[in-house]
Amino acid sequence: MMHILAYESFREQQVKLAGGIILGVALWLRHDSQTTNLLYLQLGEKPAPNTFYVGIYILIAVGAVMMFVGFLGCYGAIQESQCLLGTFFTCLVILFACEVAAGIWGFVNKDQIAKDVKQFYDQALQQALMGESDANNAKAVVKTFHETLDCCGSDILTATFTPVWREDLCRKDVSKIPFANANCHKKIDELFSGKLYLIGIAAVVVAVIMIFEMILSMVLCCGIRNSSVY
Repeated sequence: MMHILAYESFREQQVKLAGGIILGVALWLRHDSQTTNLLYLQLGEKPAPNTFYVGIYILIAVGAVMMFVGFLGCYGAIQESQCLLGTFFTCLVILFACEVAAGIWGFVNKDQIAKDVKQFYDQALQQALMGESDANNAKAVVKTFHETLDCCGSDILTATFTPVWREDLCRKDVSKIPFANANCHKKIDELFSGKLYLIGIAAVVVAVIMIFEMILSMVLCCGIRNSSVY
């Protein structure tokens, strides 16, 4: 029984480590300069779409709870407590359900997130080009996109994006790049697909660890119950 307890304690230390890694990745994504610069923008009274942060907040919560749950499982294994191990198993089931829900949400919304940001950019660009009300705010939003993503213009408003406007709204080095290579829609797709891909990898790693931990915690709990009978 002692070698099983030692192995289980080691595995639960891995849960805490995995929780710390997930928490670190989530916090890095939350405070990443590119996404922060874009998703904190405001066009008039309309804020930039921040649906992307839903998955990040789920990862932060899961990572923090995993660290606590890992400590709980480790203490339960050392004390040979069926109650603590049962609580550890229940917490893992809940966290696993949250991971599955986050994965489903990410898969369903992976295209919609980039689409919403592109629509926000196009609206700001249109206001800046047409000289609509609050054009200065729109120009500031557009310039932030261009500076953050090293891009210039979109594939929708190419016809109205004259060289004069490009010099005014784009970085000088970017304005000299062929238009197709500096397309902001393409850069937005690349930005969020890369971030969501990283979230997906983190979620899969956590889910695999949780499955193994749920199995081991039940095996240990049954072993403690059977040893108490004898």
